[in-house]
Amino acid sequence: MTTSTQDTGVSTQWTFPVDALQHMPSVETSNYTIGKELYDRARGVEFLFRLGSSLGLPSSAMFTAATWFHRFFMRFSMEDYHRQDIAAACIFLATKTEECGRKLRDVARVFQSKITGVDVAHIPNESLEVENQQTAILLAEEILLEALCFDFVTISPHFILVELFDAGQTNTKVQDYAWSIAHDSYRTPLCILFGPRIIAAACIILAQRAADGLHSPSLDARISLSPPSASLPTPPSHKPASPDVSRFAVEYFGFDETDLRHVTDALTILLDFYAAQDLHSNPYISLLASIQPPTHGRQLKLYEPFAQLLPPVPPVTNDGQTPESSQYATSAPLTPSHSSSTTKPAPDSPGSHPRIPSRRGLS
Repeated sequence: MTTSTQDTGVSTQWTFPVDALQHMPSVETSNYTIGKELYDRARGVEFLFRLGSSLGLPSSAMFTAATWFHRFFMRFSMEDYHRQDIAAACIFLATKTEECGRKLRDVARVFQSKITGVDVAHIPNESLEVENQQTAILLAEEILLEALCFDFVTISPHFILVELFDAGQTNTKVQDYAWSIAHDSYRTPLCILFGPRIIAAACIILAQRAADGLHSPSLDARISLSPPSASLPTPPSHKPASPDVSRFAVEYFGFDETDLRHVTDALTILLDFYAAQDLHSNPYISLLASIQPPTHGRQLKLYEPFAQLLPPVPPVTNDGQTPESSQYATSAPLTPSHSSSTTKPAPDSPGSHPRIPSRRGLS
């Protein structure tokens, strides 16, 4: 087993058992279901990524911020703190710890742009809305620091993937798939359930399965302790079987049975996430969504179809303002919604982009 990269440096207080998802604060203290919580987490991370991208942040900073976002909501309920406020606070804090500093006002202006759908160039530096967003970000950051216990250490699965690529996985298609899946892993709670080696291994195994096609060996064959063909000689003139190729990460890290169970659970959660997407709006993930999860692990079913969780589109009144909804009431100032011909996609929809008004209370 190589020891060049370990899941060290990350406190064990931030690694939760999968069963802990049944006891998330939102689920325990409100009418949130696990599926609704995970859907809103995905939306929050999507918003976080868009905010970070517009600010020109490096990917590493956004991955760190996304990890903090998931950690925060293991200690606080989404009923009490809006996901977009916490996402903005995570981004602002990451600009400090990851040495890619951005001014609070700039973060607040981009934040205001995202929640209103107004181009940031049209958001004035000096405005009441920007001042309010600065205050909201600072207040959220204070609660975030309390939740994190000032423990900022994270390790990205992308860092592990680079090591795996350098160690011998040279298939460009598989690398591209694995890199994208690792991005998507932050839209799920994998970063608080497993270490980065487990997540990276799941990403590269799933990537190899997708690259090989639907009629290639199953995930079960790829993550068994010993390759199915281990007892059979491989002719020198032939390439090894695909399961052996995709087992590269398993052998590289010398995973034991417990590690493989974790890889199995990580794969199951990723595939559950992809299956919940609206495939009509996201045909590019249909291949991943069609892959059968491993059968020898826990049969986890955490996600609900995202199409069933979309908030309703409220009517637009004659004055162009969307009426306040008692279901999604918020003390924050509501911004004008657009007519159906100009409504922009929600700023934090995971995968699919439904046409709903860009109001903080509804998006």
